Amino acid sequence: MQNAPKKHFDGKRKKAKVDKNNKSSGHDEVLLCDINRLLKCNETEQSETNGDSEPFSLPEKFTEIDVKISELSSTGDGLALAENGKYVYVVPFTVPGDTVRVKLVKHFESLSYSLTDFVKVIEPGPQRNDALIGCKYFGECSGCQLQMMSYDDQLAHKRRIVEKAYANFSGLIPELVPTIGETFASPMQYGYRTKLTPHFAHGGAGKGSKKDGEEPSQPQVPPIGFTYKNRRLDMDIEDCPLGTDIVRRGLTSERKRVAENIRSYKRGATLLMRESTARIPKDAAPTADGEAPTVGGIAATPNADTGDVIRIERENYIEEKRCVTDNNATSFEYVDDYIFSNKAGAFFQNNNSILSGFTEYIRSQAIPAGNDKDAKPIKYLLDAYSGSGLFTITLSPLFKSSLGVDIGGDSIVSARENARANKLPNTGFAAADAATLFKDVPYPPDQTLLVIDPPRKGCSEDFLRQMLDFKPRRVVYVSCNVHTQARDVAVMVQGDEKQNVRYEIESVRGFDFFPQTGHVEGVAILNRTSFPQAETV
Repeated sequence: MQNAPKKHFDGKRKKAKVDKNNKSSGHDEVLLCDINRLLKCNETEQSETNGDSEPFSLPEKFTEIDVKISELSSTGDGLALAENGKYVYVVPFTVPGDTVRVKLVKHFESLSYSLTDFVKVIEPGPQRNDALIGCKYFGECSGCQLQMMSYDDQLAHKRRIVEKAYANFSGLIPELVPTIGETFASPMQYGYRTKLTPHFAHGGAGKGSKKDGEEPSQPQVPPIGFTYKNRRLDMDIEDCPLGTDIVRRGLTSERKRVAENIRSYKRGATLLMRESTARIPKDAAPTADGEAPTVGGIAATPNADTGDVIRIERENYIEEKRCVTDNNATSFEYVDDYIFSNKAGAFFQNNNSILSGFTEYIRSQAIPAGNDKDAKPIKYLLDAYSGSGLFTITLSPLFKSSLGVDIGGDSIVSARENARANKLPNTGFAAADAATLFKDVPYPPDQTLLVIDPPRKGCSEDFLRQMLDFKPRRVVYVSCNVHTQARDVAVMVQGDEKQNVRYEIESVRGFDFFPQTGHVEGVAILNRTSFPQAETV
């Protein structure tokens, strides 16, 4: 199907060369790697079959055409080849084998691809099952990409994302990268998000028409939610089924509050809904509605939630869940029997259902086999980028002493409170200068496990240099961006020959913290080794 004029495309394109020493590993770069790989594979197939590509003219913007999806990119978008096999259409909300109608919205001719809007399915591919879609906004909202896929297929796709990350962004030869493990599944595929941050674009201060002698009319409430896919427009989202029950209730309450108070907003705002959990002993009186609970000896911030409460009876306690909306208020979360307090707007993992299995996996990998028989066993934990102490605290029983370091002062305050609340005398936290992160570490490197969990941009070159200077014996690298993780792991594997230190990858595995989306977290385990010594004659 084609309803508009075409632009001639000669098939020549500028190859986007990626500097392996300076990869941003952002969304566009990841997408471009997948596009280039698809074009190269198709070019090879055409040359092997001696097939000549058909003449091709690029359809004008906003033309609707029918395309067939060849593969799913690491960004969660489908990729469809044009008729000549030398150009790609990027199609959201699709799976391999789908034939779909799309609308072209933006051309990147020099890079040989165009972005499109999904219009409808003409013929579904074998992996597509629209009966699985659990949200009425799917197909327009930018939040989810994979709801039409079975969960097993989602997990397999995310394993492939990790494989491609190490193939495309590490620069390592395949022999240096072990087989990527199966993706660790989330126990919940919907109702798992403990934090949502919808937004709206403008307020209502000074708006509303006014006639002589009358009060001004109520200004129109703007859409409150998330952005449309491929557009800089907000979509009005009344409910998000990825959120936990209390977060979804909080979204309803906050939408109502904003609508009633829209005049008080001079401009738009980002809202916060963060689940906060308290465990109340059964022999204690339940917290009165409107009263802020005390959890682990730490008082919750009063008047910081929506007022909604969900009470769940467990074997030994009553679980009370509230939805905190104040970024600076204290929220509480449990991982098994460990309690964590944090500023509600600060970072903490957003899928509590997977955290028990996730931290158990990290514990199982923290100490190498045969460590108890080693002359110098690992018995110290250094947790860089420690945040509020998730790994320092949940790993602490394995170690003689544990130290979390972070450059964020607020995070260190929360981490120290969490260590006290969990009664861990062997666990400490220190605010560190990024330039001298390892300078005052009191542990011998030969007996130290280093855990790192950096932000999406990964580790800085300076951090990696300091780490290679420190030479910890074993490293657990946790990452919310497997592409920057692959880049950083390559630096560790290549090592520092002057220091005679490098690392070998023991294992890499993905974790599905965000089902229904194209996002996957990665855990890499590495062991210190040295450069081979030159043979003497």
